[in-house]
Amino acid sequence: MKLTTRGHYSVKALLDLSLQPNYGPTSVRAIAQRQQLPAPYLEKLLIDLRRAGLVRSLRGVQGGYQLARSPRDIYLGQILQAVGESLDPLFLAPPTSDQAAADWVTLSLWQRLHQKLRDALFTISLEDLYYDARSWQAAQGEGASFVI
Repeated sequence: MKLTTRGHYSVKALLDLSLQPNYGPTSVRAIAQRQQLPAPYLEKLLIDLRRAGLVRSLRGVQGGYQLARSPRDIYLGQILQAVGESLDPLFLAPPTSDQAAADWVTLSLWQRLHQKLRDALFTISLEDLYYDARSWQAAQGEGASFVI
């Protein structure tokens, strides 16, 4: 599995929305400024996240994006899949020769590790990240701000 900016920025954007009162609505520009992300790229990611049902968009002066459901019901794996991140391992290519097959004695180990990683991505929610962010902020002292 390889995490690209698509996945990283998407998680940052949704975590930012989870930190807003009532989970938004928040403009793309505001999220981009707080998280130091390029707004046009972020807009494209939010469209993908909307299509996946993770955020909704509201039109008008007070519009923007907001979470479509509670942060406890949005998991990292869902976010990554929504923006096209592959959750497949990069290192599990099938052996191509008898010698290579002999060298892959530990293949089942790598397969189990990959499954544990996938399982973790679908058990860690935005709510978990929210509490991690708030704990970090509290440890830094009152008034500390952070870029996710």
